[in-house]
Amino acid sequence: MTDTAAVAEEQVLVVPRAALPELDGWHGIRADGLERVLAVVAADARPHLRSLAERDPSHKQVIPYLVLRDGPRYFLMQRTKAGGDARLHDRWSIGIGGHLDAADGDIDGGLRREWAEELIADVVPAWRPIGVLNDDTTEVGAVHLGIVYVADIGGASVGVRETDKLIGRFAGIDDVRAVYDRLETWSALVFDYLQAAEAAR
Repeated sequence: MTDTAAVAEEQVLVVPRAALPELDGWHGIRADGLERVLAVVAADARPHLRSLAERDPSHKQVIPYLVLRDGPRYFLMQRTKAGGDARLHDRWSIGIGGHLDAADGDIDGGLRREWAEELIADVVPAWRPIGVLNDDTTEVGAVHLGIVYVADIGGASVGVRETDKLIGRFAGIDDVRAVYDRLETWSALVFDYLQAAEAAR
């Protein structure tokens, strides 16, 4: 007998952790090896039931994570209490993205879907990958792998689509720092990385 509940369940794209031995022993964001990681994702990503993937650290769920800029400003979002995950209520984020679905085809397809689902904008900017994000210090991080992208909207209008679940606006660096202690973990890692990179220029 077919388990119709399992058939209907969401499937997400994962890669075997064994295919990415460079993930072992480091935490944060790194640019070196990005091209290899992208090649592994393109070659080895496979659909996996999300309920199983969330409990299986032998695989990494691939998450494109886009940081949207307008010059020096970040698109800063706050999750409201209407969102589904209570752990994220009132937390702040500078990242747009989510799991890849089997129908997305590739990371770019997943980013385009997430952009259309989450934002209302006059244009779709050109985004570029800048690094790989790994955080095995939490149960959630241990089963996810971030591919960090950046894009500049060039002054175009942007707003959040689900205004009951999210509040979003462009904010200066000092505004992001003012809510730093309430940033989601990945957003804090990305913000630190980008600020360090800009300071080093």
